[in-house]
Amino acid sequence: MTSVYLVRHGQTAWNKEEIFRGRTDISLNEVGFREAELIGEYLRGKDIHVIYSSPLLRAKETARRIAQVFNLKVQPLEGIIDMSFGKWEGRPLREVRIHDGELYQQWRERPHLVKLPGGESLDEVRMRAMAALEAVVESHHGNNIILVSHRVINKVILCGILGIDNSHFWQIGQDTAAINLIQFKEGKYILSLLNETCHLKPLYEVRAKADF
Repeated sequence: MTSVYLVRHGQTAWNKEEIFRGRTDISLNEVGFREAELIGEYLRGKDIHVIYSSPLLRAKETARRIAQVFNLKVQPLEGIIDMSFGKWEGRPLREVRIHDGELYQQWRERPHLVKLPGGESLDEVRMRAMAALEAVVESHHGNNIILVSHRVINKVILCGILGIDNSHFWQIGQDTAAINLIQFKEGKYILSLLNETCHLKPLYEVRAKADF
């Protein structure tokens, strides 16, 4: 059996302030670095063989803190880079709601039908993310793997392994520094853990609670 710990990166200032990130390369904030350390503590004792990360800084910084626990080097994985949000990147959620209200409503109600101007659709994101997951699973058969990625990527991967379409995107929660466990056995994916955040209890008072 192959086990994949699918992790969302730690908090950034833009998560806390509800600003769309996408491909904008921003660092973790102080809470995010501590979240990353707590992920490592949660996973300590697991026999981890390899750690992959989105090439964006917030994911790499999270992965590096985890990797210190296992004395491993982080390997970049282009297929799990965050969704391109096009013209929404760098804009606060409250501004998008006002100036792009119709498109934002569609994003909330029918996300699988949206292709953001200058950005990607969920189908495009899912195609590359699932291809990356499948390649990693094939390359590390029987091993324990960590993938550090982003909210959108994790959501579409989870939809993919469950065999449901992207219309269910908003029915899956992904908090910052959340851990999911996907197992691959006898040709099938099994979701064994979803949006686990119990390791973040020491930060309950300071971390942003919103799935953003």
